[in-house]
Amino acid sequence: MADNNTPNSLSDRFRGFYPVVIDVETAGFDAKTNALLEIAAFTLKMNEQGWLIKDHSLHFHIEPFEGSVLSPDALAFNGIDPTNPLRGAVSEYDALHAIFKMVRKGIKDQNCNRAIVVAHNAAFDHGFLMAAAERAGLKRNPFHPFATFDTAALSGLVLGQTVLAKACLTGGIPFDSSQAHSALYDTERTTELFCELVNRWKKMGGWPLSPAHQVRD
Repeated sequence: MADNNTPNSLSDRFRGFYPVVIDVETAGFDAKTNALLEIAAFTLKMNEQGWLIKDHSLHFHIEPFEGSVLSPDALAFNGIDPTNPLRGAVSEYDALHAIFKMVRKGIKDQNCNRAIVVAHNAAFDHGFLMAAAERAGLKRNPFHPFATFDTAALSGLVLGQTVLAKACLTGGIPFDSSQAHSALYDTERTTELFCELVNRWKKMGGWPLSPAHQVRD
């Protein structure tokens, strides 16, 4: 298991977890019945000074799965037209297969044990990711089945804000509301926010831990 002997290592920072920032756009709130319409994923790495930064990313528009429910209210909210041929949508299988491949490579390269979803109100994104992976029959799911890092909760603690746009602005991160509810844009902003929260804790002296407070796995 990872330890804190190398504080600039991503694997040591999160106890062997490999954080991957995810955002989804959907046709409703039920991961089992409503369609997954868009997904973006950003991986992270530590630079030589131990600051958390963006690494790789993937973004897909997704075809609604057969028999899925498309809520008119949800489509009006995110502005997605699932029937638009210009979306260049792919199947859930193709999108998640590519994302999982990227994530598994990152886990190996960073000497981590398992991926963990980072998202704003993470239970929602995690639920749709897991439901889509199950429908697609993807057996090698690299993500933890229930654990997440929720930037809404972390932002509430550190910045006193839980709404993504307000948390970003409070943290000094530009946020264009006209681009919100795009999986790619929201994932970019959530990635910047998570990095800011983790790096701010380091700047405040909260990381690395002093030897007296280190716990070995």
